Amino acid sequence: MSFNSAQAAAERWGSPPWRINFTPTEHPLPSQVDVATIGAGFSGLAAAAWLRLLAPEKSVAVFEAGRVGHGASGRTGGMTLAESASGDLPGLGDVLAGLQDILARLAVDCDLSLPGAWEIARKGGLPYSPISWTDSGTLRAVAEVPGGTLDPGKLVTGLARAAERLGARIFENHPVRSVRWGEPLELEIDRGVSSALLVKTSKVLFATSALSLRLSGLDAGSHPKLTLAVRSAPITEEQLRAIGLSENKPFYTVDFPYLWGRTLPDRSIIWGAGLVDAPPSGDLQDVDIHSEVPSSMFAKFEKRVHGLHPALASLGFTHEWGGPILFRDDWRPVFDWHPRSRDAVVLGAFAGHGVALSNYLGAWAAEILLGRRQLPEGWGRL
Repeated sequence: MSFNSAQAAAERWGSPPWRINFTPTEHPLPSQVDVATIGAGFSGLAAAAWLRLLAPEKSVAVFEAGRVGHGASGRTGGMTLAESASGDLPGLGDVLAGLQDILARLAVDCDLSLPGAWEIARKGGLPYSPISWTDSGTLRAVAEVPGGTLDPGKLVTGLARAAERLGARIFENHPVRSVRWGEPLELEIDRGVSSALLVKTSKVLFATSALSLRLSGLDAGSHPKLTLAVRSAPITEEQLRAIGLSENKPFYTVDFPYLWGRTLPDRSIIWGAGLVDAPPSGDLQDVDIHSEVPSSMFAKFEKRVHGLHPALASLGFTHEWGGPILFRDDWRPVFDWHPRSRDAVVLGAFAGHGVALSNYLGAWAAEILLGRRQLPEGWGRL
């Protein structure tokens, strides 16, 4: 992925409401580093900061094709859930407690709130369900699960600042074109010249997910898509109570058609649904949300939100955007050695559950690359 294509994709995918307030300090490109992370989203930045926190003697560089957080991390809805998309996994541990520890130790403030989350569905329902919406049946809360919300822009900003403060070097607009598999590994960095610049490294974390499938070895059995979201205009406290969201708990359906969302401090609401398939090129960067199919999907979705409850009938919308998402056939995340090297870890394919999990596993990956921890057994394999 080149810098120009990364920037163009960011424009074609619309503007999320989050703000990333970080510009890395400029450094000359090193010829060699101890550890490199490819991708400056949640997992790549968390790993870089954690590496320097645990092993300040190690040199760490983060290579990002575009701007920090320009991919999935800066375009998520900020729902913070406790498990993977396929549920709890053997040996996974307490993801939310782990996230809180990471944020505390890295001094990251991202408005994390963990009041719980509603699972909603069209059959069954809790006796005290605050939600009763019309959407291909009656949507009601069927379970309350651990979870909450955070501000993705503040999280990206905080992780990037922590990584840099601890001594990691972050290189925006430095896409990794390919890897030369040897000892040491050599990263070919695309700087828009005829020959790539080479950076040698002993260890690598691939944290690029849906945007660099072939490079990271994720092209088999994975399905990149663009997930769509909108932000509504603020509503009144009375409207918020009427639709059952006054407790500020995020929600997501456990049946179809899919729907998810969360409130914001100003009483605006983020709503999400709809997946745009990758084009024949297989490259999500070629998707333009302003083109005919996504535009039609947004129009239908906003009409759908209006019909959920009378209090939402005249709701206005302020933002429309898309974000890359990667699914695996078994819905489990990938957390494994790269097929070409035991010095490279691949992490991704969170299937919409990556806000907490990507940070948690990013720190875990850092410990693996330092030889202090093992990969999980029984899941995560490529």
